[in-house]
Amino acid sequence: MSRILLLTNTLGASAEVLPSLALLQHQVRILPSEASVLVDVPEVDCIFIDARRDLPSAKALTKLLTSTGVNCPIVAIATEGALSAMSVDWGFDDVILDTAGPAEVEARIRIAIGRMQADQFANDPAMREIRTGEVVIDENSYTAKIKGRALDLTFKEFELIKFLAQHPGRVFTRAQLLQEIWGYDYFGGTRTVDVHIRRLRSKLGPEYEAIIGTVRNVGYRFTVPNSGKEASLADRI
Repeated sequence: MSRILLLTNTLGASAEVLPSLALLQHQVRILPSEASVLVDVPEVDCIFIDARRDLPSAKALTKLLTSTGVNCPIVAIATEGALSAMSVDWGFDDVILDTAGPAEVEARIRIAIGRMQADQFANDPAMREIRTGEVVIDENSYTAKIKGRALDLTFKEFELIKFLAQHPGRVFTRAQLLQEIWGYDYFGGTRTVDVHIRRLRSKLGPEYEAIIGTVRNVGYRFTVPNSGKEASLADRI
């Protein structure tokens, strides 16, 4: 579940701009497509700009956003007729048609966010070390420690805790985790995720097992550990 900012001057819900977006389980915030949003850009994972009717304004706003150092991908929503006018110098990270289906919208969000994170890691080796509370994950050495204690993790367990720790507080369904960690070519069911979560919690130990929280009927999330005693019992179910 990602945090999406939709910039548009169309009144109403996101379903009027990109209908498929309303069918997905993302947190969508809508703000006017104008320079005033630069005063206080909310913390989001991806920005969609409505470029269906006013291409020059969308182009200008994108350049303003990129010049202020917005640290998330920007995706333009366009009609098919507008595609011929767009080019790389506009500053968009991706372009999507307003008629795109839910699967395509979901994939483009995931790929845009993943590509930006990969670029950040490549440009800054220090970012390969993830620190969340007392959890330290080092991608260079494929090691994970909690309060200085090294965890004996399998490759999939390491990838699982790394992915969740990279998105603290965000909820991922079992299907999303299966796709992110095991990939499209894996034919096992989502039960595989439950098994690995259980093993991962066992290795974290009673004091820290609750950092991998369960959201009933949805999936799992990473909760920044303050103290094992403060962990909610509901997150361990």
